Amino acid sequence: MNEHPSTPAPTPEAPATSPYCPRRESRSLHLPIRGVNYHVRLWGDPSRCSADRPALVLVHGWMDVAASWQFLVDALAQDRFIVAPDWRGFGHSRVPAHTDCYWFPDYLADLEALLRAPEVGWPALPHIDLLGHSMGGNVVMMYAGVRPSRIRRLINLEGFGLPERPADQAPTQYAKWLDELTVPQELRPYDSAQGVARRLMKNNPRLSPDKAAWLAEHWAEPDPQGRWNILGDPAHKRVNPTLYRVGEVLACWKRISAPVMSVVGRQTDLSQWWGDRYSLGQYQERLQVVPQVRSEWIEDCGHMLHHDQPEVLARLIESFLD
Repeated sequence: MNEHPSTPAPTPEAPATSPYCPRRESRSLHLPIRGVNYHVRLWGDPSRCSADRPALVLVHGWMDVAASWQFLVDALAQDRFIVAPDWRGFGHSRVPAHTDCYWFPDYLADLEALLRAPEVGWPALPHIDLLGHSMGGNVVMMYAGVRPSRIRRLINLEGFGLPERPADQAPTQYAKWLDELTVPQELRPYDSAQGVARRLMKNNPRLSPDKAAWLAEHWAEPDPQGRWNILGDPAHKRVNPTLYRVGEVLACWKRISAPVMSVVGRQTDLSQWWGDRYSLGQYQERLQVVPQVRSEWIEDCGHMLHHDQPEVLARLIESFLD
């Protein structure tokens, strides 16, 4: 269920040296979750939560990090208690060295464990507000169907799911996975934080230089040789051995009891990932099984909505949550 960033555009000029200045500072929490040393970012005060304004949990997408939410958090008018984990194998959530692949159900189990972790300081409320982007959008949609009573409001930012795969493709898929397990995976290092920022702007030309400069130092870190390495386990690049089963996914979506808002960037083009195998229209058709759902669009915006239009997105989110 990995969803990938937009097709790279020509590399822009180097970003300005002055990075973005956060309006709300986060604090870091490290805690053990299912054998993983998880890193979680926290904003705000949990004691200010209420039944009408519970904790807001933000989960990022493939090859992203929790710090990526900073621009959206700063754009929110309300000062909420916000929890954002680095998924296993991303950011500062470290995994055992022998990990050779990642399984989607682990994200559901990690989220469940996080929501029960007393170290976070969860208020004694029966539910949360939950938001996910891309791969994280797929996670929250599944989780809300599996644990419907835990979610008050649900927001899916471009968690489209994947094309249907016929069962007769399973042998080929497993064979491809076995073949990839024998090949070491790598992520390209960069010579500086500025090089990382340029890479981010190449992936997303709408990302401003100041945001790119700030995000680069949270998306990567230097090694003793001075090279900057992406904070993501290269094993994430390996193909998922199991086929995407649309019927199972929709069975979960049907059980979502919370109101759902789906948000899509107007310039997002699904064909760059899947050609003619899966369209935005097909995604909208799938959404019809969700009992309470509304669809929103953001103009001048691509896949990274929380980077491209954080202020517009913040207004949409707060209107929906209230």
